[in-house]
Amino acid sequence: MPKKQDADFVAHMEDVLDVYSQPYDPQKPLICLDEKTYMMHADKVKPLPIKNKSPRKIDYEYERKGSCSIFGLIEPLTGKQYVDVRPTRTAVDFAEVVHHLVDDLYPQAEKIVLVMDNLNTHRISSLYKKYPPAEARRILDKLDIHYTPKHGSWLNIADKKRVCMSKVKRLKHM
Repeated sequence: MPKKQDADFVAHMEDVLDVYSQPYDPQKPLICLDEKTYMMHADKVKPLPIKNKSPRKIDYEYERKGSCSIFGLIEPLTGKQYVDVRPTRTAVDFAEVVHHLVDDLYPQAEKIVLVMDNLNTHRISSLYKKYPPAEARRILDKLDIHYTPKHGSWLNIADKKRVCMSKVKRLKHM
């Protein structure tokens, strides 16, 4: 890794680790956000039922049924977890999730410490794409944003929780 990238990586890594080392403050909750695209599909061939203690047999062929975006919000110091499923992965979707975080999930918080990766939609400008400037600024004023380093999303605690999100086999509604 070139020195400039190495320095940038270390700077962001230390920032995130410093955030994680802070004691719990209910007025400044730490929230880790991650997003996963999920491909929805259905079986083309009906699975064969269990017979004589042999496992159920599932064919490898499937029919695509579109995709969705799953947002995971985790408050690691309390164990609280929230999931928001969206039919698309856009800047507007991200802005709506952050708005929900600020106004519905943590309305009493003085400031929300938000750790997330560098996905192209995870930007301050996303709020301005969805909301008028005064509303976007109001939401941003409640946030203390910290980005994981590029190629370092594994530092995001919510990224570790993706294992739970990836266990969702079929989404019945959207």
